[in-house]
Amino acid sequence: MDAMQYEFTLPADYDMEIIRERVRRLGHMFDHRKGLGLKAFLIRTAGVGGSSVNQYAPFYLWNAADAMGRFLVGGGFHNIVRDFGRPPVRHWTVLAALAGPARHAPVRSATRHVATLSWGAEPAAPAPHPQLHTAVVAFDAYRWEVVRFSLWATESPEDPEATERYEVLHLSAPPSEGF
Repeated sequence: MDAMQYEFTLPADYDMEIIRERVRRLGHMFDHRKGLGLKAFLIRTAGVGGSSVNQYAPFYLWNAADAMGRFLVGGGFHNIVRDFGRPPVRHWTVLAALAGPARHAPVRSATRHVATLSWGAEPAAPAPHPQLHTAVVAFDAYRWEVVRFSLWATESPEDPEATERYEVLHLSAPPSEGF
């Protein structure tokens, strides 16, 4: 499995309702995408939940690397590039994925923690939490970083290690492609 994320940091006065409407209009297109485990349509809004920026930052979990590649270079990515430009895409190899106790509940929030992996350290497996929908631990061998990404059925619990907190606008999780 592979995880990926790109981010568009938007101007401070950007109307985030534009992104909300975009996701309402287009989010369903990923609900049955072959090879996709899930796509979380994420935003951060300046002044909300501790965010200092307006940002659109979708997170993907791919069950098939070739599906991720086809999406990025084969046309599926063209709408976002046309509308916002071509972003750098972060990519991680998934080390662990956990379907949490709230796996069948609607998703409201997400947290991300990125940290450098010390040489010889073993990344911690995701821990279950009653409001956890999904947790992913993934590794970037180029940067020697570990990302811990969690989806929550409620507002994200306090986590002093979380480097970002997001609002989830939509979750596409194709039923036949789940992990």
